[in-house]
Amino acid sequence: MELRGKRVLVCTCEGTMPLDGAGLAKACGAPGLALHHHLCRAQLDDFRRALGAQRPLLVACTQEAPLFEEARSEAGPQTDVRYANIRERAGWSDEAGDATPKIAALLAEATVGAKAVPSLTLGSGGKLLIYGRDERALDAARQLKGRLDVTVLLTAPGDVMPPRITEFPLFKGTIASATGHFGAFKITVDGYAPVVPSSRATLAFQAPRDGVSLAFDLILDLSGRAAFFSAADRDGCLRPDPNNPAAVQTALLDLTSMVGTFEKPLYVDFHGELCAHSRSRRTGCTRCLEVCPTSAITPAGDQVTIDPYICNGCGGCSSVCPTDAARYAVPPRDALLERLRILLTTYIAAGGQAPALLLHDASYGEEMIGAIARFGRGLPARVIPFAVNEVTQIGLEFLLVALAYGVSQILLLVDARRSEARRGLSDQLGLAEAIMEGFGFGRGRVVTIEDADPTAVERILWSLTGPAPAAPGRFLAAGGKRGIISLALRHLHDAAPTPVEILPLPQGAPFGGVRVDAEGCTLCLACVGACPTGALRDNPDKPELSFVEDACVQCGLCKNTCPEKVITLEPRLNLGEGARRAAILAEDEPFLCVRCGKPFASRASIEKVTGKLAGIHWMFQDAARIARIKMCEDCRVIDEFESAPSPMASRPRPRPRTTDDDLHEREAQAERARLRAEWEAQQSNAPPNRSGGSIKDSGKA
Repeated sequence: MELRGKRVLVCTCEGTMPLDGAGLAKACGAPGLALHHHLCRAQLDDFRRALGAQRPLLVACTQEAPLFEEARSEAGPQTDVRYANIRERAGWSDEAGDATPKIAALLAEATVGAKAVPSLTLGSGGKLLIYGRDERALDAARQLKGRLDVTVLLTAPGDVMPPRITEFPLFKGTIASATGHFGAFKITVDGYAPVVPSSRATLAFQAPRDGVSLAFDLILDLSGRAAFFSAADRDGCLRPDPNNPAAVQTALLDLTSMVGTFEKPLYVDFHGELCAHSRSRRTGCTRCLEVCPTSAITPAGDQVTIDPYICNGCGGCSSVCPTDAARYAVPPRDALLERLRILLTTYIAAGGQAPALLLHDASYGEEMIGAIARFGRGLPARVIPFAVNEVTQIGLEFLLVALAYGVSQILLLVDARRSEARRGLSDQLGLAEAIMEGFGFGRGRVVTIEDADPTAVERILWSLTGPAPAAPGRFLAAGGKRGIISLALRHLHDAAPTPVEILPLPQGAPFGGVRVDAEGCTLCLACVGACPTGALRDNPDKPELSFVEDACVQCGLCKNTCPEKVITLEPRLNLGEGARRAAILAEDEPFLCVRCGKPFASRASIEKVTGKLAGIHWMFQDAARIARIKMCEDCRVIDEFESAPSPMASRPRPRPRTTDDDLHEREAQAERARLRAEWEAQQSNAPPNRSGGSIKDSGKA
């Protein structure tokens, strides 16, 4: 049988699956299907012959994949072979006879190729710290000393008998702090003291020191105390229950394989330019910081930073990020949604009814499904399993697209032991439920299954009655997160029993409006500068504040930035045409410069500033300075320099003396001498006075 360019080999697993070959071929759109009954053994030559054709193969068996891979390495190493599990997922079930549409969907899904995921390299030299309180730490060290470079640190040890032979370094101390990651842990120890070699009945230690820094590749914590990291789950740091010998032995076995060079996926593709965390030291969105269970996300100015060495790939940040700055990459969103589309369209086209999508991870979920299939009734025919890397990576866009593609219910199989990573998921599920209930589809569309007992999980799956799904859409879910959500919402709105254009949402929803008290708004436009998505806009021609609701992510930066505190957020879903158009929130008349007449601000802002400063602030006690507030930026500078001496001015420079000055001075001196000579001459010729003498002579008397 050919399916999406691949030849499909289907086996009934020795007749344990009641498969309908003709019905399955029809469901897959193929002319016929030759079923195998013992492909991994008696009919293995059929697999080898298929390899000889050098065409892509899809084998409906995962249990014997290692055997098939061995045969492929011999008969056709260049042939692309993929594997699909239809046995535990569909064939081993009380409703296996009705599972033909589901089997066809699972085969079609398996034809979708996986995309390569970028990774980083980590290295470990096997330097291990065993942190404990008693002999159990020493026993663990004895088992690992030949494989790893072991150091033992005992915290508050009691009466511990000294080892007969010193086979590894032994110290006392308490870990005060710890940082780092797999291959590069750094700890600070208080009360650090080496053991005294002469310890006799019980361990004795030298004088302790505080604040000692140590570095290790791996850590085994058998202290039974609270985790010294902010989160208990960190690669390379194992914390088994010291009272559970089986868990301790499992941890020891795992540690022996943690030496060498390893590739770790880069789980999150982060785009900092889209982050709405902060602007101008005002905090806005903190959703990813609140849900990260490993503290791999930290603030870094206007955005956050994600440490890929600490990130464990839960996907919570991608699930809650409203701007698509954090995108989960294992696999990328477009590949995940393409799998979902192929799966559901094939199931519905094959006649499947009211599908329930069972989301699960590849470890806990696969084991649970396998246990139900082997020891119980198996999965109902309408329950379609869908494997993801982590269930907590699921965001609102995936949930809405699945419901828009015709899913009746979404069932999430969650490992209850990892509750610390589920806060973001719970928020997304609640938001999806609120939307579906608001559209009239009713509640119960998204169900979380947390029970660890396979029998209890089986009972839940078989007791669920699927509500009528929405009319299945066939749109291609591509593009950014907001665009995908918009496509799904509009389809669900069109198919809704009671469609509404405006739907109130709970606090924290990434959709909503902004309300502005126009009376108190001065149109300073600080909110426009802070808005990371362009939802708030100004008008370059006049004082005006407008808002596009479809672009708002309710990050709160505008509210936290507003100096007048006149902005409030209104979480809601608006599917009306008005949500995509700019609506005016506040406007005012422009204020004209009192000197040149140029409009430069809003009248409300100038009047408010003038009212707060005039006659109150020491710099604005005279009319000239108050008038300067009412001038544009150019006129203020001009007026400042015109009304006051320039602070750059210096004392007048002396006039330089020139030759003309000397000549003029000489002429002046000669002219004064001439005038004096004439005066003296006139005095010598003056008439005598009454006494018979001249005036000159009388002067001598």
